[in-house]
Amino acid sequence: MEFKRFVVNKLILFFTLSTLITVTVALVGSAFAPDERFGYGTMLLPIKYAALCMLPTFVTFSRRELSPKAMLFRKALMLILIEAVMMIIAFTGPEIDTDRPEVILVIGGCVLVIFVLVHLFLWLKDSAEAKRLTLDLEKFQQLHG
Repeated sequence: MEFKRFVVNKLILFFTLSTLITVTVALVGSAFAPDERFGYGTMLLPIKYAALCMLPTFVTFSRRELSPKAMLFRKALMLILIEAVMMIIAFTGPEIDTDRPEVILVIGGCVLVIFVLVHLFLWLKDSAEAKRLTLDLEKFQQLHG
């Protein structure tokens, strides 16, 4: 994959992650600390989390096409690194109550759910793009074939 397309895909991923993390923080926060109130600076936390979670995604970059086994390995490594990033954030930041084990389990589960949802959304986008390209190619072949 060329680097320009890789970067565009990462931007799409960033905004998808930001949205899903915002929703997750709102839902989990409502469940564990419904009376908590924050300042406007706290609204930037999902963007910070998304940006930090983008770093492990670079393990999937390759100039040549990866085999399915190699891509699966890199995706698994990426998930492990993203989980590690979120756990480091949880244990080092004052925003998250890591004294409660259920909070840690929920964070880990939410990271997994977001990971799956992001990949589902990206697959749907790529599938729609592939169908469009196939239709365009069929039209071109009918006109010039």
